This record gives sequence, C-alpha cells and structure tokens, in this order.
Amino acid sequence: MLNKKPSLGFIGIGLMGKPMTLRLLDAGFSVNVWNRSPEKLQPVIDAGAKACASVAELVRASEVIILCLADTAVVESVVLNDIAPNGAAGKLLIDLSSIHPENTRQLAALLHQKCGMGWVDAPVSGGVAGAEQGSLAIMAGGSAEHIEVARIVLAPLYKQLTHMGEVGCGQITKICNQMIVGCNVLVIAEMMALAKQAGVDAGQIPVALAGGFADSKPLQIVAPEMAVEAFEPVKWRVKTLLKDLNMAADLSAKQGTSVPMSALAAQLMQLHGSHGYLEQDPSTLIKLYSKTDA
Repeated sequence: MLNKKPSLGFIGIGLMGKPMTLRLLDAGFSVNVWNRSPEKLQPVIDAGAKACASVAELVRASEVIILCLADTAVVESVVLNDIAPNGAAGKLLIDLSSIHPENTRQLAALLHQKCGMGWVDAPVSGGVAGAEQGSLAIMAGGSAEHIEVARIVLAPLYKQLTHMGEVGCGQITKICNQMIVGCNVLVIAEMMALAKQAGVDAGQIPVALAGGFADSKPLQIVAPEMAVEAFEPVKWRVKTLLKDLNMAADLSAKQGTSVPMSALAAQLMQLHGSHGYLEQDPSTLIKLYSKTDA
C-alpha cells in the first residue's frame, strides 16, 4: 500500500505535536507540516520539516496525514474542508487526537466515500514526556492493513501500540484511559490538600507511596507539583481532561450505562475550569480543596 518510509504530513504542532514531529524527523521520515499558528512551526522547520502554506498543499504532498488536534470540532473542520477534497485513494489518515468515537466513525466513512482514503484513530497516553521520549501508549482502531502502516509510521513515538478493533475503538479506549486518569488526579488533589492541612510533609507523599498499591504515574507527576504549588510549565491542560470526561458521560448515556465517578469528576473539573484554570495544568486541581484559594 505504502512505502516503508512514506512521506508524512503532520497537522497540529502543539504541546504534543512538536516533540512527535521532531522524533519522526529524527527517525528519517520526510515530514510536511501545517499549523494554525505558523509561528509554532519554526522549531520543526529548523529540524528539517517542510512548512506548507495550506492543509490542501500538505495533503497533496503526503502519503500519510497525521492529525494531533484539540477536539472533535477542529478535526471535523480540517477533514471536511481540507483533507477530503484533496485526498486520494491509497493515502491514509492517522488521527492522534482524542475525539468522540461516533464522530470518528462518521468522518472515516465520509473520507473513504469522498476520496478513498483510509483512517486509523490512534489516540495516545503518556503526555509530553512520553512524546519526547518515544514511550507513548497508543490505542488504535482501524483495519489490520491500516494498523500495520500505523505501526511503521508511528514507531518512533510509542512503547506500545495496541489494535483495539475497528475504527472508533481507539477513541473508546482513550476515553476509558481518561476516566481512570481524571478520577485519579482529582483524588490525588484532595488527598494532597488534606495532607498539607493536617501537617504532613506533603512533598514526601509520592516517596512514601512509591511501589505500593496507591502508586501511579499521575501520583508521581502531579503530587510533587501540588506539594510546592509549581504549576509551570503546563504539560497538559484541565480543558483536555474535561473534554474527555464529558465524552465518557456522553458515551455512557448512548450505551445506556452509568459512570457516576467519571460524571462527578467532570463536574468537579468543570467547576475548577470555571475559576479560570481551563488552560492550566491539572496539578492546579489542588486549589479546589485549598482553604486559601480565592
């Protein structure tokens, strides 16, 4: 279907997209890039990426188009307005964004109908550090043929890529991932606030719990930041977790099931976001439980 090292087009050079693109370039891929804010392209251009003036130009010049975008609406706009009119049979779209599974399936069907392109939904977990180190966990949905292409193309980015089923199943798995992460970060925040208010050296909490049943990657990442209230640089955003928790509630409603923990987590995340923290790191969630927070 494609060359072993096909030409890539990467759309979305943000917190995750930048380190991903740099790793793809370092692995020897030819990468065309486009970003809504062109000034963010300079680091990847300096590393050898080719900037395209439009998404249409990028699609025509690339065999595999990779998206790493903010939400469902943005992916939908780019696919419908720019990719579908310029795509061609034999090309493949790999969506690393975390978007709604239902929209994913609709967009994949429409893209194939309009221009014959395939689709793999391949949302990731591991954050900016995982993107920088090439240690991401990728959960993928699509045909076996397209997944094999994704394994080759995304190899510089992941420690593990798991084929979860047909198109849309990757997004469902990412929602499951975020249900655990979102609830975990919120309980870490309330635990750290309690520890600090009760006189415990909160900075020692992640050390004390390391290796035990309460240990987790979120604990080791956000608890030290919460202990000293060091919230910069922003490595991920409250609004991203909120988006995914809201999708969990929506998916649950459509399936006729109940997700009370995740629904409560979404409400608490929304409350925190309404205080001006949507663009901030989730480590700021400790402020929800702080007596001194305004």
